[in-house]
Formats: sequence, structure tokens, C-alpha cells
Amino acid sequence: MNILNFILNHQDYLEDLITRSTYHSNGIEGSTLTYAETYAILYNDNSFKIQGKEPREIYEAINHKKALELVFKNLQNNEQFDERFIKKLNETINKDIKNTEGYRKVQVFIRGSEHIPPEPEKIPNLMNYFVYNYNHDEQDIFVKIAQYHIKFESIHPFEDGNGRTGRLLLNYDLLKNNIPPVVIEKEDRVKYFEYLKNNDITSFAEWLMELSKKEKERLGKFGYNN
Repeated sequence: MNILNFILNHQDYLEDLITRSTYHSNGIEGSTLTYAETYAILYNDNSFKIQGKEPREIYEAINHKKALELVFKNLQNNEQFDERFIKKLNETINKDIKNTEGYRKVQVFIRGSEHIPPEPEKIPNLMNYFVYNYNHDEQDIFVKIAQYHIKFESIHPFEDGNGRTGRLLLNYDLLKNNIPPVVIEKEDRVKYFEYLKNNDITSFAEWLMELSKKEKERLGKFGYNN
């Protein structure tokens, strides 16, 4: 069975994937929500009380779920991978937090990184080339997603939510090619950032392949057999 179809038709795994992806991706960016709190927010578990959390963290969880669902919808409808889709993903990620539209119009800096992203006026051309090259690149899938993820994060095209948007794009191409998705856990945050900082495409690609194989094993526990 096609992996995307399996995900969408098996609620237990769908909830598992969305909750883990949301919990870890937001955790990488500093969210303090626990896994149980994340699940309660995403799936209306009213038996679980959430106290002492910032509204931003709650919006971040809800928005990430909606953005991942947007990835699924784009793939289901066989829609084009283009700048419109990338911008829509980021707008969904930032809804009710920044409410930004389109690419950033200000210079940004990445905390903890020596790399300074390009000036805002260069973003439209850089992203135009990014999408064109992405759509015409036929190299090994894991090398491809590693290379373009590092490139996307170096461009940093949006004011906020670049990491979360970029990690959603990783799974977009994997699912499009019927390959199990990846979940980069927040405990591996330092390792992940080292790959980005060092532009280490080869090691990053190998790691992503390992994560995808790990996810295939998890899929099997939910009944996927292929």
C-alpha cells in the first residue's frame, strides 16, 4: 500500500506521526510542551489539563498540525511543488503568532550561528532558483533532501518558522516518493544543527536514511506491510 494512503487511513498512526512531528519539531525551536500536552492540544483530550504554558506554544502546536495536513493535501491532489506552496506552509506555521505573508522583508540573524542569511531583496530570486533546481534534480532522494534542506535553511526566506517549514519539506519529498517520513527528535537538536552548520550533506543524508528506516519499523507496528 502507498505510504501516504496508509497514513491517512490509519488513524492511530496518523495521530502518532502528527503528534511526534509536532512535539519534536517545535521542541527543536524551544517549545516547552510535553508530549502529552501536545497530544491533548492536537486531539482535544479534555481529560488532560494544561497549565502555565504560553499561548504561542499552543498556537505553534495547532499550526504545525495544520501545516502537516497541508503537506498531505498537496500530495493527495498531486499539486505542483512551487513557491506558492512553500509560502502557504510558512503562513500556516505562523498563523496567529506573526501572521506574516510571503518572504521576509527584513534582515534576519540565526541565533547561535555564524552564518548571516542573505539580504531580503535577494530572497525572491534565490527561492525561484531553489524551486526550479529542486524540481529538476534527479539525484539520490536522501542526498537531494539533505542538500536542499541545508540550502533552504541558509537562505532563511521567512521571518520566522524556517526550521519547521524546512523539516516539513523533508517529508514532502519522501512521501511523494513513497518513502517513510522522518522525525528529527529534539534530543538530536545539536547533531542536526551541526550538519546544517558544517554543510555536511553526506552525513546528513545518511542520517536521514537511518531515520526513515526507523520510521518504517514503526509503521510495521501499526500494520504497514510492504
